Amino acid sequence: MRLALRLAARGIGHTSPNPMVGAVVVKGGQVVGKGYHRKTGSPHAEIHALEDAGKQANSATLYVTLEPCNHQGRTPPCTGVIVSSGVSRVVIGCSDPNPQVAGGGAEYLRGKGIRVDVGILEERCLRLNEPFIKHVTTGLPLVIAKMAASLDGKIATHLGDSHWISNERSRRFVHKIRHGVDAILVGVGTVVVDNPKLTTRLSGRKGSNPLRIVLDTHLRIPLDSLVVSETREAPTIIATGPKPYKKRREALEGKGVEVLSLPLVRGRVSLPELLKHLGKRDITSLLVEGGAEVHGSFFYDNLVDKVYLFFAPKIIGGNRAVPMVGGMGIGSVAEALSLSNLRLRRLDDDIMVEGYVKDSALFEAISARSDQQ
Repeated sequence: MRLALRLAARGIGHTSPNPMVGAVVVKGGQVVGKGYHRKTGSPHAEIHALEDAGKQANSATLYVTLEPCNHQGRTPPCTGVIVSSGVSRVVIGCSDPNPQVAGGGAEYLRGKGIRVDVGILEERCLRLNEPFIKHVTTGLPLVIAKMAASLDGKIATHLGDSHWISNERSRRFVHKIRHGVDAILVGVGTVVVDNPKLTTRLSGRKGSNPLRIVLDTHLRIPLDSLVVSETREAPTIIATGPKPYKKRREALEGKGVEVLSLPLVRGRVSLPELLKHLGKRDITSLLVEGGAEVHGSFFYDNLVDKVYLFFAPKIIGGNRAVPMVGGMGIGSVAEALSLSNLRLRRLDDDIMVEGYVKDSALFEAISARSDQQ
């Protein structure tokens, strides 16, 4: 199953809205077939592994990270191919999180006389497909907040300077995160100050560029900003209010940018409505890169599932320096959002903290799947 997980991870950035899945065929203690889901619409991992095994699949064991599908989607169900291959046992990492089909694949295989075991390295298999789980159980994308700050929690000086707080290795890691998500979001203030491209740059290989989203209530984004003027590499959506200025909208659309009108809440674009819209477009994951007010709004609405916090060994100081999370904040410590399943990683001199927001939709979905096994 560990080998199947490693194979599945090769699909990062290429399978959405489908899950990443790996499969291994074992016979007589030897691996005789391997496969993984390579991209949306292509054959699933089980099919590749069984084709790789050929006739040796007969009476063998198939290890697969996610329960084989038993329904018609973009490709035919895998369960029929598994039965036809002659395998005698199927070992499943985790059951399908889709409440409409969960358990159907395993039960079908058992009904055909195949031994089925479920729940091997289950937590790792679930974590591999967090975006898929969040989307298939709620219809919404997984929301990841990424912040780089000094040790005293500042993301910029009182003059707005933020280049560079984190080190080069941390920035490379962020590009790996971008490669694995469907969309990336910033506020228009970040575009005005930093003029980012919001694309993926990986060392030695081409990365997948996420859909770029800019929150811009009053449609004030500069027409010569990189996310507007360079849309060949990655598409851009400007999320704005319900009545955008017509000429400004036409100018942006003329450059190939999509202008999305949404209702306002507290004078700003409704984030819940934005997430509903993205979910309907099969956007399964959203990386929120800031700035502080944007992060504050996502946390205020309790929309964040997961965080990546990069702390550099620097002290910026000052009451007017920009904090990681803006807005009014909470009134008491008891109201604070708590993180769980924390992981710490050293990136040269930087420290990365990865964690999940307790009581978030993702946290509840994964907990529910684990409890059912």
